Amino acid sequence: MYKVDLNSDLGESFGNYKIGLDEEVIQYVTSVNIACGWHGGDPLVMEKTVEMAKKRNVSIGAHPGYPDLIGFGRRNMTVSPKEVKAYVKYQLGALLGFAKKIQHVKPHGAMYNMAAKDYALAKAIAEAIYEVDEDIILMGLANSALIKAGEEVGIKVAHEVFADRAYNVDGTLVSRNLEGAVIHDPDVAIQRVIKMVREGKVMAISGEEINIQADSICVHGDNPKAVSFVKQIREKLEEEGVEVTAISNFIE
Repeated sequence: MYKVDLNSDLGESFGNYKIGLDEEVIQYVTSVNIACGWHGGDPLVMEKTVEMAKKRNVSIGAHPGYPDLIGFGRRNMTVSPKEVKAYVKYQLGALLGFAKKIQHVKPHGAMYNMAAKDYALAKAIAEAIYEVDEDIILMGLANSALIKAGEEVGIKVAHEVFADRAYNVDGTLVSRNLEGAVIHDPDVAIQRVIKMVREGKVMAISGEEINIQADSICVHGDNPKAVSFVKQIREKLEEEGVEVTAISNFIE
């Protein structure tokens, strides 16, 4: 039987600022990536999100980012691998204080995108995870430097794909600055997801079919339409005979 995880970024609200529809989206996902206070989130939000995940039996992941609250962690920063390693350890430690046990780490925003291509950064992230808890899974862009680094450091890895994003022929995501980068038609996006899970293939923006491994599908819940889309994806996967379950249940 085909198995796949559905993950979403949660706990990104902080102080007086509410970001996302966490209570709604958590009903349909199997893993959550919880912000650790640097790009979003704060101690009270982290605690609340951990409690919500445990109550719904949803697996908990850390979502560490760059110290860039104003830019929501989406701006590239010039930092050394040594710094990135310490950043990840620090944020992992913060979430472990609330969660006690963490299934995975998925870097956020610019850290994720940069490490997907920069092996030195990717290795620093993988080493940070290994040194905190070698049983934690590293979730990264399918077939990217993050996956390679995790495998070489000796930790489990999960290949992540995106339901609503277009791919370049090399397997990277098409820049949001380019037309066609985001797929707005839910039916098209769902069919792409099914193909990725069942056949390990996706159509690149160039029209070429490329190989891709789908262990976890990233879905967003930042508006009511997005939450409805998550619900549709889960229902369609299950209709197609795909078991939707946390990565720790099938990643070895």
